[in-house]
Amino acid sequence: MNFRTLDLNLLRVFDQVMAEQNLTRAAERLAMTQPAVSNALKRLREALGDELVVRTAFGVKPTPKAEALWPQVRAALDRLREAIDPPEFDPQHTQAGFRLAMADATAATLLPLLTSDLERRGAQVSIRILPLTTRDPRRLLEHGEVDFALGYFPVAVAALSSQGDTARLRHHRLWDDEYVCVMRRNHPLAQAELTLDAFCTAHHLLVSFSGRPHGFVDEALAALNRSRRIVLTVNQFFTAGRVVTQADLLTVLPRRFVPATGMADALVIKPLPIALQGIHVEVLWHQRHDHDPAHRWMRERILDAAAQRAREPVA
Repeated sequence: MNFRTLDLNLLRVFDQVMAEQNLTRAAERLAMTQPAVSNALKRLREALGDELVVRTAFGVKPTPKAEALWPQVRAALDRLREAIDPPEFDPQHTQAGFRLAMADATAATLLPLLTSDLERRGAQVSIRILPLTTRDPRRLLEHGEVDFALGYFPVAVAALSSQGDTARLRHHRLWDDEYVCVMRRNHPLAQAELTLDAFCTAHHLLVSFSGRPHGFVDEALAALNRSRRIVLTVNQFFTAGRVVTQADLLTVLPRRFVPATGMADALVIKPLPIALQGIHVEVLWHQRHDHDPAHRWMRERILDAAAQRAREPVA
């Protein structure tokens, strides 16, 4: 048998004949004539080299090969049917767990709204937040280590956009943001204009998921033949915000994150004296989950919470 030339519609006929054990009833279920069902079975017999069914006084009886083949055909048709017309997910009566990878800034901005929505719906779902140690989560999603990755992933999103319909990962914009310089209210620069010279002269706290001692701010400064003095590197935005309330350090945070820290009253926000690209927070997932009802339901909840957050005014 050459599978590439096999008419897969014949498998639908075979499935119904096996289920009904009667050509007439199978034809009715398929909205076909009995001669058309008989002809389809004949073609499948020729392709598989087996009689598949033999006539009896009450209908048809499957051959051993047909008995062995049918569970595989039924399972494949069920998977295809679910992909095309998936069943609804009932979050109030079905338990499901999801792994979301995101930085603490994204979590603090999104999770209050998301969890409030889930509780209001009475959803029997659990969410596990995994830390991000990279700005390129494609490997995590490809290997199935997480269900969603949320954050600012410029390299990954650019690569996926260039691949178009061939990309195995999906992405959707959640909200836009910008980086700002943050310091404590009694910092020597708090009441002055933050010039490039002042910015480079000051001591800095760097947020680095990977632990590298430089980031995109340093790359932008290098393009201007400038540099800054980094005296502390941490892997969480919240830690950075907490530290700068107690020390004369500058740090760079997403603007929308600052109110979520609960420390906004102790901090001063200033525009950066260098040009940086805006932050485009995205959610990424693997295409293998496109038609999974539970996964699709959670995607809708994430998008709804993000849309609500995006409508809120930026401090």
